[in-house]
Amino acid sequence: MAYKTTYPYTDEVLHEFPNATDAQVEATLAKAHALYKKWRKEGLAKRQATLHKVADLLRADKDKYAEIMTKDMGKLFTEAQGEVELCADIADYYADKAEEFMKPTPLETQAGTAYYLKQATGVIMAVEPWNFPFYQIMRVFAPNFMVGNPMILKHASICPASAQAFDELVKEAGGEEGAFTNLFISYDKVSKIIADKRVSGVCLTGSERGGASVAEEAGKNLKKSSLELGGNDAFIILDDANWDQLAKTIFFARLYNTGQVCTSSKRFIVMADKYDEFVALVKDAFAKAKWGDPMDPATTLAPLSSKRAKKDVLAQIDLAVKNGAKVVYGNELIDHPGYFVMPTILTNITKDNPIYNQEIFGPVASIYKVDSEEEAIELANDSSYGLGGTVFSSDPEHAARVAAQIETGMSFINSGWTSLPELPFGGIKNSGYGRELSPLGFNAFVNEHLVFTPKGLEH
Repeated sequence: MAYKTTYPYTDEVLHEFPNATDAQVEATLAKAHALYKKWRKEGLAKRQATLHKVADLLRADKDKYAEIMTKDMGKLFTEAQGEVELCADIADYYADKAEEFMKPTPLETQAGTAYYLKQATGVIMAVEPWNFPFYQIMRVFAPNFMVGNPMILKHASICPASAQAFDELVKEAGGEEGAFTNLFISYDKVSKIIADKRVSGVCLTGSERGGASVAEEAGKNLKKSSLELGGNDAFIILDDANWDQLAKTIFFARLYNTGQVCTSSKRFIVMADKYDEFVALVKDAFAKAKWGDPMDPATTLAPLSSKRAKKDVLAQIDLAVKNGAKVVYGNELIDHPGYFVMPTILTNITKDNPIYNQEIFGPVASIYKVDSEEEAIELANDSSYGLGGTVFSSDPEHAARVAAQIETGMSFINSGWTSLPELPFGGIKNSGYGRELSPLGFNAFVNEHLVFTPKGLEH
């Protein structure tokens, strides 16, 4: 596996990195495991200070880290700046909350006294994707660092500069040797690391194929795993939706990060009597997209992350059209060496169209017409995915009732997707299992250690 940065705006190779050797992998495992044992005897104060320092460095050097991400995978520099800020917030959140989250939890029992401790379990292997090169790392690193689980990272091969920069960031903040280590490795080596007795768990964000492979390896070796595998999120517009608010939401909901967001809205479901009006609204929003240099703040549509990503999205549009879908906007060539895809709107997608149950990871919106709220809910749930989703209504209680009927891990009312340190992130079905962020993410790889004293033996 070749790790290299190819700038998606210019198709120019900027950096190349050699793969880690077997000796480097072994040294990393040894250092991480030794640190895990050392941390079990220590308190949280030193790690809290280090994690707050990570946040401080991110904010101080925001533009440096943002540019690294933009050059790695092409996202808008302004969006990359926001990603750095979110990472700093996540670091501060877990540093601030760690003591509270680690407190022993009392249990009610008539048989004596009982509580459970939250304890570290060991080294965690993280396999992370390219679409948010820092955020995807931070949301698993920060909680595990505070728990006392050292982490080894295998990042996507197209964003190696971001992986290296994060490694250097942790060290600059005072992270001990072995606390966080980036390794440029193949998937074969990932399997060997998961199988190693010093590793207690693995987390992955990525494709269904990658998730199935990692889960199989984890299962064979009786290791805990958490997976986030993408989505085909439904955006339901109820008959009492606020259209002014809707108009302000569509661009972000689908085109943020050029549509390369697991939780971005991909299937828009609207009532038949509002269908034409909604198609026109989305056309208007998409027409405002300005493609160009992602480092230019005036640009609002960045290139896709790679030549392969562009090819895949265009192939999916072609597949949809060959099976009866209609292009009502977009799908025109952007003549530039960068990996641009014009924002595109697809309609007339029937259930027998192969694209019906596929995630399109790019700036493509699929719009569906329904005749009732019940039909909208049924359509939203007719998916092998269940990550997120949106419900739009001017009545929050109405929206909440509908949201509760959607088979998904997250529902957003009158907004596109949201990610905040205190909100759990994750899905069901083929979107994976487990949660990241919030207290749930903190507990993902802890040992809930019961301590029980029978009645009469407390003293």
